[in-house]
Amino acid sequence: MTGLSRRNVLVLTSAAAGASIAAVAVGSPALAARTAPAAPFRWRGSHTQNGWPVVAGAAVTAVGVEGSDARLSLVPGAVTTLLTHVLRRFHYEVETLVGGDVSGHGSHAAVAAPLESNYLSGTAFAVRPAAYPVGSTGNFFASQVLVIRDILADCNGVVRWGGDDPVAPKEGHFQIDVPPGDRRLAAAAAQLGAPGTPPDVWTPTRRNRAKTLETRQHRR
Repeated sequence: MTGLSRRNVLVLTSAAAGASIAAVAVGSPALAARTAPAAPFRWRGSHTQNGWPVVAGAAVTAVGVEGSDARLSLVPGAVTTLLTHVLRRFHYEVETLVGGDVSGHGSHAAVAAPLESNYLSGTAFAVRPAAYPVGSTGNFFASQVLVIRDILADCNGVVRWGGDDPVAPKEGHFQIDVPPGDRRLAAAAAQLGAPGTPPDVWTPTRRNRAKTLETRQHRR
């Protein structure tokens, strides 16, 4: 499935008096995407937003996305287990991913919002960063968001979706949401089931669990 068929396309038009921007919907979600570009700034902390230390490339490992040729670099261990679980389900149940669609650890220090600092610690990833920039919302159908909520519930609240950031949302962003050494991290990774048939996200138990987590994470 292609991202262009389900998002708003921004068309630049010009006139004699100057340029203006017109949004043309092409099979877009019910809520039109709203973009508020953020100016990049330099992240100077030794730790990223979620409390993890900034690391060099030697501290991360390259991993693939099951069923796709997309690859990214993450901190090994429970972080990788959880975030690759998110990516596997995203690929199969939300949007198909191909090579170059996902980015993880980066050594750059220029970020557009604090949540992007988490790439520097190898504890976050971004799906199609150019398609889902900071401040752009309404990019997913309600059915896709339903699956995203279910994926987060699978991770017992240890993974946070950038779309829930109250100040600078980024809908293609997912990050570890507990500090290093937190017992919830290993516990969440250990309880993940083996890959198999996608679950029915509409079952009452799964819906209630996802809604409870959504309420909790929206408060922050």
